[in-house]
Amino acid sequence: MRYLYSFLTFLAAPLFSLVLLFRGLRDRTYWQNFGERFGFGPALPQPCIWVHAVSVGEVQAAAALVNRLRELYPDIPIVVTTFTPTGAGRARALFKDRAHVRYLPFDTPGAVHRFFKRIRPRIAVIFETELWPNLYHECGRRRVPLVLASARLSARSVGRYSRLGALFRETLAQGVVVAAQGEADATRFKALGSDPGNTHVTGNLKFDFSVPPDTAERGRALRAYYAPGRPVWVAGSTHGGGEEEALIEAQKIVRGQRPGALLVMAPRHPNRFGEVAAQLVSRGVRFVRRSQVPAAGAIVEAEILLLDSLGELLDFYAGSDIAFVGGSLVPIGGHNLLEPAALGLPILTGPNTSNSADVARLLIERGAAEVVRNPQELADKVAALLADPAARARMGAQGRAFVDANKGALQKLLGLVVPLIEQ
Repeated sequence: MRYLYSFLTFLAAPLFSLVLLFRGLRDRTYWQNFGERFGFGPALPQPCIWVHAVSVGEVQAAAALVNRLRELYPDIPIVVTTFTPTGAGRARALFKDRAHVRYLPFDTPGAVHRFFKRIRPRIAVIFETELWPNLYHECGRRRVPLVLASARLSARSVGRYSRLGALFRETLAQGVVVAAQGEADATRFKALGSDPGNTHVTGNLKFDFSVPPDTAERGRALRAYYAPGRPVWVAGSTHGGGEEEALIEAQKIVRGQRPGALLVMAPRHPNRFGEVAAQLVSRGVRFVRRSQVPAAGAIVEAEILLLDSLGELLDFYAGSDIAFVGGSLVPIGGHNLLEPAALGLPILTGPNTSNSADVARLLIERGAAEVVRNPQELADKVAALLADPAARARMGAQGRAFVDANKGALQKLLGLVVPLIEQ
């Protein structure tokens, strides 16, 4: 079965390369280090610790582990791989010279072989749900311990993987250690073929996220520049397909009740910044772009600040009154609810939260987050919270307490990783 899979990925790799190259016409970061997609890149002088985090959210979750491993093993190189330019950019900003950042290769036998030959991992730690048959097979062939960290698997994913049962049973049979987020995830991995003796529940490493110490100060500075004396709400990691349209409509309603309110809209994908700007122009919305120096008076008149920069969402959350987390008004599954919770912000989310269903459910049950389903509900809730500082403080305190109470996944994960590094 893996040979058929390898043949199909060999055929698909050129097509996917063309997709990435085409995207590079709008976002040149897709063209950078392109050879790494085929396993090329500089060779390391000694074996490394390899951590894979597919995109921005996983990179953020991996930060605590990477920083701790850097402290424990200062003489061992750490390689962090991602699959997206935004993930790579975030990793470079977070880790600087503490880790080598490069792209994960396509899952073809040749690309995987070249990649392993260049980095020579002594352990692989892969975050969340990344099942790559050839990559895992190479780990098994080279006797490289493989840990799935903060691993999650939805019921829908199990059904999809089960249709290729033999392939993924073989994939998980490579001595993989599963460090699952919850009991349900562990059960699904075992149903898919992971060894029960190597399947553990360690929790969600995203809870061990630490807010950088100067985040609050940067947030205050941003607010003082863009919205002095104005209420501010942030819509983070937004998507098209109706979600951004709903946010624009909600902001118009909010400003009817709170005329000075500013919405900071942060699209999830950088290649859509221009598209969102064009949409705001076509809708007649007064806005400024974070990437441009605004004209005199434009900030005061702006209804929306378009956050078309990378790595600043956390700072803008810190400078705001309310956080709406995107990818949830459309069937994407929602994005990271824990960052605004850790900052003590009241959280609003759409009903689509399958990417972190347990986290969303618990935040809602604790009163730290509320669900909105359409522009009117969103606007009503934003306006109500902007008018009620006590309610904002109460929701924010519940969210921060929830994050603090669930820390500890890092130590459990290290308990699995460190013996494998040292064996």
